[in-house]
Amino acid sequence: MKKFTKLRKRVIGFGAAGALLLTGYGCESVSQAFTPNAAQMAQLADGAWDELKQQQPTTNNPRYTTRVNRVADRIIRAAGGNPAEWEVAVFASDDLNAFALPGGKIGFYTGILDIMENDDQIAAVMGHEVAHVYFNHAGQRYGRTAATQAGLGAAGAVLGGGGQTSQVALQALGLGAQVGVLLPFSRTHELEADKYGLRYMNMAGYDMDEAIRFWENMSAKKSGGAPPEFMSTHPSDATRTAQLRQEIELLRGGS
Repeated sequence: MKKFTKLRKRVIGFGAAGALLLTGYGCESVSQAFTPNAAQMAQLADGAWDELKQQQPTTNNPRYTTRVNRVADRIIRAAGGNPAEWEVAVFASDDLNAFALPGGKIGFYTGILDIMENDDQIAAVMGHEVAHVYFNHAGQRYGRTAATQAGLGAAGAVLGGGGQTSQVALQALGLGAQVGVLLPFSRTHELEADKYGLRYMNMAGYDMDEAIRFWENMSAKKSGGAPPEFMSTHPSDATRTAQLRQEIELLRGGS
């Protein structure tokens, strides 16, 4: 696979700045030192987005784009954003994948749209991904990964040697498949994205029960060999489903 070479150059500055702050800091402080803010993550995401669109064809087929754009408008508004400031693309691929990037980027693959039974399930995934963006989970994940590699003495991995910096950034952005390394979100990040993703769904008028239905359907697909990329970065289990049900009940007033 092609490396995201432009993205690597963008990240070097962030890694170098964090490396200078390593000495004398605890683990959490080191992680924070390496964590880019929202604006910096948006800059990283812009480069990744542009290169991804160059490598992966998009489709203008209204069968897909109409649905995704319709849901995006409602979810972004529910999250307090302006749809005009977001860019949405549908990638022509059988991959079961979807993502949102800092700076207002949403990508869905035709493969995952083909198995989504309704707009509510699109909203479930989109709300979840948009929540990851608004809470800067990618930035926090980048900080932890970069700090860990630096702590292990892999300075080159943080500063760009051997193309490793682009790997760290792409993993953090949820695009690790581009360099062959997938990095799951932490359980804390997943639960937070679930919680607020459901809230966005509810505020936008979608059926929250379809979130559970979608995750259960995706989880079932893991039984037939390698799991879809989306499930590799967004692991699901019975505990998660139970917490989704609990959150839905809470949002409905305990009824």
